[in-house]
Amino acid sequence: MSALPTSLTLGSLRVETPVVLAPMAGITNAAYRRLCAEQGAGLYVSEMITSRGLVEGDETTQKMLVFDELETVRSVQLYGTDPVYIGKAVEILCADHGVAHVDLNFGCPVPKVTRKGGGGALPWKRGLLGEILEHAVSAAAPYDVPVTMKTRKGLDDDHLTYLDAGRIAQESGVAAIALHGRTVQQAYSGQADWDAIAALVAHVDLPVLGNGDIWEAADALRMVEQTGAAGVVVGRGCLGRPWLFRDLAAAFNGEAVATLPALGEVRTMMRRHAELLSEHMGEERGCKEFRKHVAWYLKGFPAGGELRHQLALVDSLATLDDLLDGLDPDATFPERELGTPRGRQGAPRKKVALPDGWLDDTDGRGSHLREDANETTGG
Repeated sequence: MSALPTSLTLGSLRVETPVVLAPMAGITNAAYRRLCAEQGAGLYVSEMITSRGLVEGDETTQKMLVFDELETVRSVQLYGTDPVYIGKAVEILCADHGVAHVDLNFGCPVPKVTRKGGGGALPWKRGLLGEILEHAVSAAAPYDVPVTMKTRKGLDDDHLTYLDAGRIAQESGVAAIALHGRTVQQAYSGQADWDAIAALVAHVDLPVLGNGDIWEAADALRMVEQTGAAGVVVGRGCLGRPWLFRDLAAAFNGEAVATLPALGEVRTMMRRHAELLSEHMGEERGCKEFRKHVAWYLKGFPAGGELRHQLALVDSLATLDDLLDGLDPDATFPERELGTPRGRQGAPRKKVALPDGWLDDTDGRGSHLREDANETTGG
């Protein structure tokens, strides 16, 4: 067994713990990134923004490019289908926003994205993928900013793309590739295929980050040991559990830690989360944004239906404080929830939504489709 990685090197960027927060739409805003960063070292990636939205000055895109004042390493996930737009967007991020890391999304499974040839559908077009990566890498090079990419195994089991994507990433000068061990067709259902991550590690010389089914710190260690990945990308596992990053930092440092906070500690974390959201967005909007997190924080804990309902309607910090007082601070962590999936799962798709004739050609250079300027879905 090889030694565990203790840090992650992406070009000129060194990340103190080989752990990356996966971009999640509507979740990984500046407040949540700050909350997770307070728990442990790692790389915390923003919500996905579109290259076209950025280049054309779309208002929604601009509002999403908000960073916390303590966010020393600015990391942004970019989506796009047009090499020229991607290159321009990378330059804007580096020159105008002080971004230190750009991740390109080729993993999103959402039909409205794949139907336009974006996200997880794009790597089928090997030539187009190469063009996009080359434009991104050359735009970032003068600023010494590493570019990484995130992808999936392929469209479905009959149309796998990840080994080709890894080779193209390496040839294009990409600093690392993250692989979610599911196909687009699987979306978030079923089990992640860690063997595919191991196959990609064996296939390329650049760092491979493993993504999929990391619910506890022990899962991250197991993934790295099984696959040889250089680090892990954590998405749904940290929903309602920012302290998972504390456990992950400790685990990669050789300490066996599993934080099992009593409801009192969870209550404090909930309050901190709402407070950070309010600082960044204003109290009313911040509290509304916080509502979606309530069920994740309270998963498995004893909290009455009426109290949960009221928390899901919270509109001010004062109301939140009153409601949090109704939670029993001594209630112990529900250990049966350990290792279980969190967030969306759903069923596999019957078939992947693709542009007409998409499968007929595996090159695709010059055939990119125009993405929506305000596309904001994660992958």
